[in-house]
Amino acid sequence: MDGIKELDKEALYQCSDPEQFTFETTADLEDLTGVIGQARAMEAVQFGIGIGQEGYNIFALGPVGTGKRSIVRQSFERQAASEPVPSDWCYIHNFEQSHKPQALRLPAGKGGELRRDMEEFVQELRTALSAAFESDEYQTRRQVIQDEIQEQQQEYFEALQQKAQERGLALLRTPAGLAFAPVRDGEVLSPEEIENLPEEERKRLESSSEELQEELQKILRHIPRWQREAREKLRELNREMTNFAVGGLIDELREKYTDFAKVVDYLNALQEDVIENARDLLVSGEEQSGVGQDGSHQQNAVLLAQAAARSLRRYRVNVLVDHSRSEGAPVIYEDNPTYQNVIGRVEHRAQMGALLTDFNLIKPGVLHRANGGYLILDARKVLLQPYAWEGLKRALRAGQVHIESIGQMLSLLSTVTLEPEPIPLDVKVALLGDRLLYYLLAQYDPEFGDLFKVAADFDEQMDRSEQNQEPYAQLLGTLARKEELRPLDRGATARVIEHSARMVGDAEKLTARTRQVADLLREADYWAAQNGNGVMTKADVEQAIDAQIYRSDRLRERMQEGIQRGTILIDTEGAKIGQVNGLSVIQLGGFAFGRPSRITARVRLGKGEVVDIEREVELSGPIHSKGVLILSGFLGSHYVQDKPLSLSASLVFEQSYSGVEGDSASSAELYALLSAIAEAPLKQSLAVTGSVNQHGQVQAIGGVNEKIEGFFDVCKARELTGEQGVLIPASNVKHLMLRKDVIDAVEGGRFHIYPIETIDQGMEVLTGMSAGERDDAGNYPEGSINHRVESRLAELAEKRMALREEDRG
Repeated sequence: MDGIKELDKEALYQCSDPEQFTFETTADLEDLTGVIGQARAMEAVQFGIGIGQEGYNIFALGPVGTGKRSIVRQSFERQAASEPVPSDWCYIHNFEQSHKPQALRLPAGKGGELRRDMEEFVQELRTALSAAFESDEYQTRRQVIQDEIQEQQQEYFEALQQKAQERGLALLRTPAGLAFAPVRDGEVLSPEEIENLPEEERKRLESSSEELQEELQKILRHIPRWQREAREKLRELNREMTNFAVGGLIDELREKYTDFAKVVDYLNALQEDVIENARDLLVSGEEQSGVGQDGSHQQNAVLLAQAAARSLRRYRVNVLVDHSRSEGAPVIYEDNPTYQNVIGRVEHRAQMGALLTDFNLIKPGVLHRANGGYLILDARKVLLQPYAWEGLKRALRAGQVHIESIGQMLSLLSTVTLEPEPIPLDVKVALLGDRLLYYLLAQYDPEFGDLFKVAADFDEQMDRSEQNQEPYAQLLGTLARKEELRPLDRGATARVIEHSARMVGDAEKLTARTRQVADLLREADYWAAQNGNGVMTKADVEQAIDAQIYRSDRLRERMQEGIQRGTILIDTEGAKIGQVNGLSVIQLGGFAFGRPSRITARVRLGKGEVVDIEREVELSGPIHSKGVLILSGFLGSHYVQDKPLSLSASLVFEQSYSGVEGDSASSAELYALLSAIAEAPLKQSLAVTGSVNQHGQVQAIGGVNEKIEGFFDVCKARELTGEQGVLIPASNVKHLMLRKDVIDAVEGGRFHIYPIETIDQGMEVLTGMSAGERDDAGNYPEGSINHRVESRLAELAEKRMALREEDRG
């Protein structure tokens, strides 16, 4: 044990000296303008912002709470402030194909202006049309057209009537239509009178009637043509009056938007549409009021009014994106990235039992609102929403946003829908997610690497260097001001820095998870208020930490209680063969604690198998099983190399009723195995953690602070004897940030922590015996642990060979 020295107080906790700070409270410090501890990620973000090539979107990966979203957003906003405001986007009616609305791009603010102008135009349109079509001039000219056709028809019929009278016939209107009948003295002859006429007279009348009937048919065949001519004249009159009524209004708009060719084309098409459909846009006063009409007429008036209103809707402008109040490029974070919220949607409205839509019901998605700027999305939320991920990729890949409903995409809709013209897309997207999600997407989505070429990897920790102490204090002050909390004094600042190192389980690092630090500050501020302090002090921070632990450690208390009551068997005194106290960590949410477990080993003659009972019953994970298999390699390489390994050993975590994973107990299992082989008792006052390799070197593990404190709590509850302690890997010493009561016990010699580099060192501490090293002849010293192990293994090998010879005999 000459080379093994237990750790002293200074190695167990790296203090942060409050006197190193030059401020009295963090209120004296300026806000932290940059980002500390994330140089790699910040360089990646700046590169992603600066490069304008296709596909160089950003994926910010790292643990939750590292400030990915706020850092990315701040970087985007700084860049966006220096960039121009992007264009407005509108949808307008397509007068040639109404189901395909046209996209209209206008300078920022012009979209809303055009919408207001068109709303005013629609209001003035009805007034102008009403005035035009109700004017005396229009009514007179309309009456002239109607009179012309009536006079023309009357002239032809009068001439035909005159000719009939000259031939003794009269033109009569019958239920079957117009017909000629003989007359005498102005009276129509009856059938009997016609029969009594002379045959020659009768034949003359019949011949004349047939001739006149032919002329009548010619006149009747001309009537539809005359009516068409009248309607055409009336249509021309309507066009003339409409053009006169609205031409000036549209000319004003054309002049105002003369620099925008697409707007002028739209106004030209609109003018033609108004001229062609002017009468449909109006409902007469009698039809609107329905006064003096029955119910069916009133219903008809309502339907006409609705039809007119629908017709006027097509002259509106649907402003999809309005940047009239924007400054710089947009930076948008979408918290609910559904397919419709990302791509946009076409809404429907129910009318008369049917779902109807038009371009006014097109609603923008976040890609429209972020177009020309920057978009931030949570990758996990996007992937959880049906088709949202595919929709986002399609838009980025195509460089345009095509609004299409999921039902339409899957051919599930039979209702009338629209096919809006796609809008060109120019946006820088940043996805936020953890590392596993990033690597899974990179592995299994072939399009991911082409669309998100920039990986901004946010670290969860930073160096605890002198250069970072003052910036970290600035960070604490900035967080306190942002949350409107009390400032921290120097003692509180130093304590938060110390706890920050404890959060990452490394005395030489600080946590970069600002969310956890901000939570601690909020709670410390609460206790400062309870204690009547104007600033946060070290005591307030300590109280907040203790309160956090107390709220979360119910299960730890129950486990400790089980050990104290003897329900869970853990020895802290004496020595036993093949039995050792292993240490593990249980993580429950954001709270972790250590728990000792009894590990036992039994050996007998066998075929060189080390049986892991946990693995056999499928209670161990692959890493733990790997650690156990390493033990066989260690035995084979260190002992009786010229003879077959002839033992059968079983290892088990006693009273383990759930899964076991990790290799941090492999050194403890090896100690128990060597103890069982050498029949050397191990001190039960000591607990062990650390993994081991085939060379017998003890390797670092995680959760070393929680493991030490877990066994310390058991020993403390049973009273510290001065013999208890823990064996940890020497490479874990730099991670120690232990509780004060553990440090005080070590300083007083009532608890011990041994840094171990090899299994031989650990066996010496656990047994109090020398491990022994091979001499020049390759033999271990008599009485050493290694000699006893090798002798026992050799004995088992000889017995096995003897039994084999007996079987052959």
